[in-house]
Amino acid sequence: MAKQDYIQANRDWLAKKSQESGVKEIAKGIFYKVIKKGKNDGCHPNLSSVVTVHYTGWTINGKKFDSSRGGIAPAFRLRGLIEGWTIALQQMCIGDKWELYIPAERGYGRFSQPGIPGGSTLIFEVELLAFV
Repeated sequence: MAKQDYIQANRDWLAKKSQESGVKEIAKGIFYKVIKKGKNDGCHPNLSSVVTVHYTGWTINGKKFDSSRGGIAPAFRLRGLIEGWTIALQQMCIGDKWELYIPAERGYGRFSQPGIPGGSTLIFEVELLAFV
């Protein structure tokens, strides 16, 4: 598939996914679906927070490119992550588990990463376990 066709297929997939029942938009074209609700205590991470999460990431063709499942949940400084994660995680409470749909522009853009072609919409299942 030509690069422009691949990019368009990803945009079309996200547009269709955004219309599904239970899928909501956060900001900047990022969508999510709640899998499990957490504490709902109004406490959210901010850009300076270090978040501990379990996650799995896929491309729209179902190819898994990364996962923390089966190991120790990693901790990340929120401001060092892709924009899609920084925006979404600031809306989550501890215990929330969401499926995120991140347009390429809020992920890795036109740049390829191992297992992720440039222009890819990213799908992540993210569970926020803790933050400080």
